[in-house]
Amino acid sequence: MKKKSMIWLYWLVESAIMIALSAVLEFVSKTIIPEMAFGGQITIVSMLPVVLVAWKYGVGKGVITGFVYSLVQMAMGVGTISKMILPSSDEYLGSLLNIVLMFALDYILAYTVLGLSAMYRKVIKKDYISLAFGTFTVLLLRYICHIASGYILFGAWAEWFFTQEGFYSWGSTIMNTFSGNALSLVYSIIYNGFYMIPEIIITTVVAVIIGKIPQITKTKA
Repeated sequence: MKKKSMIWLYWLVESAIMIALSAVLEFVSKTIIPEMAFGGQITIVSMLPVVLVAWKYGVGKGVITGFVYSLVQMAMGVGTISKMILPSSDEYLGSLLNIVLMFALDYILAYTVLGLSAMYRKVIKKDYISLAFGTFTVLLLRYICHIASGYILFGAWAEWFFTQEGFYSWGSTIMNTFSGNALSLVYSIIYNGFYMIPEIIITTVVAVIIGKIPQITKTKA
C-alpha cells in the first residue's frame, strides 16, 4: 500500500511539473512562431513532456494527465475561445452544438489522447522505440481530432482558403477535383497538416533521443 501511495505521489508531482513545462514551451513557441489564421501552430515539442509522463505512469494516469492538460490548453486559448463563443464576434460559431463540438474536439479529446502514449510500453521492450511509437500515435490522434473539428466547423472556409496567394495552380486543381463535403475534408486535412505533420515528425524524433536516456525514461509504474 505504501508503494502505491508513493507512485501516486510521484505521478502527481511529475505530472504537475511536466504540464507546466509543456505550457512554458508552448508560450515560448507563440512568441517566436506565428499562429495560423484559424488557430494552430508548430510548437517547440511542447506536448512531449505530457506524452513522456503519461508513458511512464501508464494509460490510466496518463489519460488523467492529458485531461488536465486539455484544461490548461483551454485556459491558454481563452482569447481564441472567446471569439468563437461570443455572438458579437465575426468568428462566432453560431450554435451551442458547434461550441460544444469545438471544446470536445479541439481541446478535451485532442489533448486527453496524449495520455494514451503508454499503449506500447508493455509490448515493445526498447524504451526509445516504445516512446517513439506512443508519441507518433497520440499526436496522430490529436491531428485526427483537429481534422474532424475543421471538417465539421470550419469547412465553409475551404474555397477561400484554396484561393489565397501561395496556392496558385494546385489550389485551383483541388477545387476543380473536390466539392462540398469532400472539399471541406481536404481543406481540414491540409490546413491542420501544415502544423501537425511537422509537429508529429519533430516530436517523434526528439522522443527517440529522449527515450535513450535512462535517467529520464526510468519508470515507477
